[in-house]
Amino acid sequence: MSDVLERLAQVLEARKEADPSTSYVASLHAKGLNKILEKVGEECTETLLAAKDAEHSGNTRELVYETADLWFHSLVMLSQLGLGPQDILDELASRFDLSGLEEKASRNP
Repeated sequence: MSDVLERLAQVLEARKEADPSTSYVASLHAKGLNKILEKVGEECTETLLAAKDAEHSGNTRELVYETADLWFHSLVMLSQLGLGPQDILDELASRFDLSGLEEKASRNP
């Protein structure tokens, strides 16, 4: 599973240096973090709405599509900040055998 994320991260890194007029990812990076965050927020909202629709209709196709968009734009955000999917996977791995309540309590206030 992480192979797909790693391959996507490599493509995103390469496209950071591409011509913004020919690469969507490069255009987002050229516009800066605020534009990328705007896209993450937009995709988050669309994902939430798709989840609500899926709950009522039983059709999850739109939810999968919107979640893919959310993950994609989240990876662009991470890339802008010098991070990648491995950073997130490492964090998730560190949470195994730790209850959600313990993890939340261990965060700095």
